[in-house]
Amino acid sequence: MAALIMVRPGRDWQSSGGLFDWLLEYLIPRLSDVATAEWLQTVVEENLGSLWIPDLPTDTQAEIYELLRADLLRAAEKELSPAAVVELEELIALTY
Repeated sequence: MAALIMVRPGRDWQSSGGLFDWLLEYLIPRLSDVATAEWLQTVVEENLGSLWIPDLPTDTQAEIYELLRADLLRAAEKELSPAAVVELEELIALTY
């Protein structure tokens, strides 16, 4: 299953469903916005396969961008294939 994240208006990122779920599961315990974390858990559990970051509260958007830029690649390098890490690098580039 393919998945889609709208990172910013006009900037979207597509990935496999497995990488998408891994990314959301990375974000869920790190988000301070409990409602968004719960929503992301629902997205994973229901295999919804899409996330529109611009639809989230402004502070939550900023937090997600910071989480993606900060430690995501270190975690990915420990758990994922080199090809998946490259895909995540592409996602991070879209956050700027």
